Amino acid sequence: MAKAAKKATGAELIISKSRTKVAAKGYNVSSDFYGALDKAVRVIIKAAGDRARANKRKTLKPADL
Repeated sequence: MAKAAKKATGAELIISKSRTKVAAKGYNVSSDFYGALDKAVRVIIKAAGDRARANKRKTLKPADL
């Protein structure tokens, strides 16, 4: 039940910590970096969604980035 509540609040990361570490090869990654990266990704996705909606589409495309 706790997992369902966590999902409902949107507190779950949409980025992968392990893949982020791999992508940041040669650098240490602080624990608070993941939350900041997740927030930045959510902002980018929302902006892409807004652009797609403005163009009367429901599909996100690379041009929306």
